[in-house]
Parts: sequence; structure tokens; C-alpha cells
Amino acid sequence: MLKLRLSRGGTKKRPVYKVVVADSRFARDGRFIEKVGFFNPLLPKEKKERIGLEAERIKYWLSQGAQPTTRVARILGENELMPMPANGNNPQKAIPKKDRKKEGSEDAKKEEAPKAEAKKEEAPKAEAKKEEKK
Repeated sequence: MLKLRLSRGGTKKRPVYKVVVADSRFARDGRFIEKVGFFNPLLPKEKKERIGLEAERIKYWLSQGAQPTTRVARILGENELMPMPANGNNPQKAIPKKDRKKEGSEDAKKEEAPKAEAKKEEAPKAEAKKEEKK
């Protein structure tokens, strides 16, 4: 399957991305079919030099069935090359990560509590069986 996706370049902590058409089985920074643009996330959003796209080639690849990744779809939507994708729904994103873990562990404790009670109920039965055998 063909994908329009970002391929990372640049140095450590200074990323620059190429927008490429690649087979989905190839590595992120590996072999690609054609470079159709670039994206520099370090520049402010107002600057023209932040994103460069070859509109004709992108339209061609989209017509050939290439699917953009979510990030590339947003970039293309901002540049009006395709409709803007719908926003995702991730209600957990607003909660700090450490608090998310606490909520998850509380749920886990609630689930473990009935299991522990069941084990306590089983234990006297097992002891009673041992006594009967003697």
C-alpha cells in the first residue's frame, strides 16, 4: 500500500522532515518512491519556509490511491490540497500522565478486591476438606 508520510532527517534534536511517497512496508527513513515536499517543525507557523509541497505530484499520488498518514493529512488540509481530517477524540490527553496511571491502578485495585475475596472464601473450604480426610 502506498503512503504519503514523513521521513525524518536533520541532526539530533533538530528534525527536518521530507514528505515522501513510500510503500508502507518500507522503513520510515528508508526507501521511498518520490519526495513530494518538506516540513520543518522548528520554524514558526507563520513562515512560508516551514512547509514546501509539490501540489501537482501530491494530487497525482492521491489519485493513484496513496493514503496520507494523519500528520501528513493535516499538513495537506492546512494547505487546501485535501479536506481537513476530523479531529480525533482522546479525552485522556488532557489528564497528566502520572494521574492517568493512578486512575488505572485504582481500577486495577477494584478488580483485584473481588478476586482476593473469592480466594479467602476458597481457603476455608480447602482446609475443611483436609480435616475431613484425616
